[in-house]
Amino acid sequence: MSEYETFATDKTVAWLLSGDPSIAWQTHAHLLDSDPGTVATERARVATDGWGAAYLQLQTPDFTWGEGLYNPKWTSTHYTLLALRRLGLPGDHSGARESARLLLNEGFRNDHGIRFQSDPMSDGETCISGMCLSMFSYFGIDDERVDLLATHVLDEQMDDRGWNCRRPTGATHSSFHTTSSVLEGLADYLTFRPGTSLPVGEAMERGRDFLLDHHLFRSHNTGEVVSEAMIRFPFPPQWQYDVMRALDHFALAGADPDDRATDAMQLVLSRVGSDGRWRQYRGPDGEYHFAIEKPGRPSRANTLRALRALRWWDSRT
Repeated sequence: MSEYETFATDKTVAWLLSGDPSIAWQTHAHLLDSDPGTVATERARVATDGWGAAYLQLQTPDFTWGEGLYNPKWTSTHYTLLALRRLGLPGDHSGARESARLLLNEGFRNDHGIRFQSDPMSDGETCISGMCLSMFSYFGIDDERVDLLATHVLDEQMDDRGWNCRRPTGATHSSFHTTSSVLEGLADYLTFRPGTSLPVGEAMERGRDFLLDHHLFRSHNTGEVVSEAMIRFPFPPQWQYDVMRALDHFALAGADPDDRATDAMQLVLSRVGSDGRWRQYRGPDGEYHFAIEKPGRPSRANTLRALRALRWWDSRT
C-alpha cells in the first residue's frame, strides 16, 4: 500500500467532502478524479457558501477590501483576492474580475511589473508581480499588460535560476519567497495562455530546480533548515514561503517528482496526527478578516494539500 493510500482513507475523504466547498471541490478534482460536472457544481458553491462567500460579502461596491489595495495586510484587496484564488473561486466571477482589473490598472508600472504605492514612476516588485500574475491569469484578465507582466517576471530570473525581489538593490541569491510567488504566477499564466511563445515552461523548470537544489527548505551552504517558518504550514499562505506551499505547486502543476524533494515529503509525513489528519498553523502576524481554521486543530485545507502532495509523490516511477 502506498503512503497516499495509507492516509487517503474513506473516512478522511468523507471528512474533507463534508467541509467547506473550497475543500470539497478540490477533493473531487484532485483526489477522487470525479467527473467535470460534479467538480463544477461543487466549485460554484465557493461563491455562495462558506469561506469564499464570507470573503465576497466583505467586498465593497468599488470592488475593494480592507480599505486599501495592498495594505493593510492581510485584509487588503490584493491579499483577499489571493485567498479567493487559493480557494478556487470560479475564475469567471464578475466581482473578482473587477477587483483584479482594479489591481492591474492601479499597480502596472513602466517596467511592466506591479507595485502598489503612490509614486507611479516606481518600478515593479517581483514578489507582488508574481502574485498578481497568478490572479490576473486565473481570473481571466485578457489584457496585453498581463502578457507584458509575464515577460517582465521571466526577465527577472536570476543566474541561480530563482527570483528575488531585492535583486535591484544588489541581491545575488534567489529568495524562496519570491521564487514560489513567481512559479505560481507562471503556472496560472501557462493555463491562461497555453499557446504562448514565451519560454514559461523552461523558466518554471529552472525555478523548481532552485528549490529542489535546496531540498525545498535547506541552506545550500550548511544543509540546515533555512527558517523555522518554512516548515510550518499556515493556510492560506500569504507572500511567505513554506514547504507545503512549494509541494502544492509541484503537484498542481504536474511537475515530475524528484528525489531532491524526499526530505520535504518526509517532513510532511512527520506532521500527520494520530487521527490521520494534518493541523493548521498560525499565520503571519496581522489582522485577518476571519480565521479559516483554528491553529493547532485538524485542518481540512492542510490535509487536502498533504494528500495531494502524497498522491503526486507516489506517481513517481
